[in-house]
Amino acid sequence: MKKLLIISPHFPPVNAADMQRVRQSLPFFENLGWKATVVAVDPQYIEMAQDENLLKTIPENMEIHHVAAFPTHLTRKFGLGNLGLRSLWFYWKWGKQNLKKNSFDLIYFSTTVFPSLTMGRLWKKKYGIPFVVDMQDPWRNDYYLKFKPAERPKKFWFDYQLNKRLEAYAMPRADGLISVAPGYIEMLKERYPVLRQVPSLTLTFGAADIDFKVLESLNIQNRYFKKGENINIVYVGVTPPPMWFTIRALFKSVSDNRKTNDHFKRIRFFFLGTSYAPRRLAVETVTPLAKEFGIEDIVFEEVVRLPYFETLTIIKEADFAIIPGTQDADYTASKLFPYILAKINILAIFHKNSNVSKIIDSLSAGDYITFSDESVEELSLKVAPKIKEIIARLPFQPQTNWENFSQYKADFKTREQVKIFEEVLTRNKRKAG
Repeated sequence: MKKLLIISPHFPPVNAADMQRVRQSLPFFENLGWKATVVAVDPQYIEMAQDENLLKTIPENMEIHHVAAFPTHLTRKFGLGNLGLRSLWFYWKWGKQNLKKNSFDLIYFSTTVFPSLTMGRLWKKKYGIPFVVDMQDPWRNDYYLKFKPAERPKKFWFDYQLNKRLEAYAMPRADGLISVAPGYIEMLKERYPVLRQVPSLTLTFGAADIDFKVLESLNIQNRYFKKGENINIVYVGVTPPPMWFTIRALFKSVSDNRKTNDHFKRIRFFFLGTSYAPRRLAVETVTPLAKEFGIEDIVFEEVVRLPYFETLTIIKEADFAIIPGTQDADYTASKLFPYILAKINILAIFHKNSNVSKIIDSLSAGDYITFSDESVEELSLKVAPKIKEIIARLPFQPQTNWENFSQYKADFKTREQVKIFEEVLTRNKRKAG
């Protein structure tokens, strides 16, 4: 049995998108010949929604360690809230106390708490343990470089310079790469040519049947709307600036049709968990967009991230789910598969080169609209007819191809991860020999 050390700062009961890969994979590693140990940050140091019910999806015999972090009531005095930086010293301390030569066969970083990835290089040098990185988002993100300084997010310059240097320090020493989108891997290999030689794999997030089995045992009430009163359209997740383009097109399509179309008059939007920040720091991002198009009366925004199983309850009771994409072709949606498992209507609006539309199409699991260089006005003209089409067939349940869906389930995705792990070990043995 090989030993796998997983670094996932966010971990249940913390409800964060970047821990889903690990959470869904843990039940399957041991049957595939890998005994996993998880090292997470103690939830008391994380400013994020928690859901104790998430612990019901974790194997009972799983070995989980927690490290501390410098508390935000101290670090925010210096403008520091980043969990990766706050916990970095404590991860190093844990490694010093628990790692030794050959104590683990492989270290797996699956997180968007990027500073923790620097431990990969340090531990590899000190203990000789190879590491694999699961790149769920870009670490060094060049997206905002094309904007004027005044249009960039607060603290962009500091964050960008820090991420640029830390990425350049850690990533060239990685022994394997996994990513939700091929573009992220290609970008890293272009920046760091040494990575062209390491095993890599594009792997979307998986679908966990156990989540809906747990949901059936819970009695969670939907506190946002009652089914049947209106046409309730739900989106669950953050809404960063790159997503505003598609949200604007969506809102414009509704604004242009609500006065003349009775169905559009019944539409209500619920954007839930639109910020990762705690309530005292979170700001509305969707409501201002709704005001641009005069539909703020039918758009509800909850900025704080909700407990995971509450979101599943809301999704199941919605008339359909909206999944807005970005103008980045590599952007993918981690919430796609929960929507499919909920067996509700889906409308995805994504770049034509994104894999989201391809997945939906292959599964007959919903509707999608693609775009490339359209304006908001042009895209809105494509959105309105599709909304009318979906509303006209309500109530309706997609005729999903569940046989094809098996390739997207958590057990299949875990086997794919293990293939990379094995390839990394084989490659390292050849180099050593």
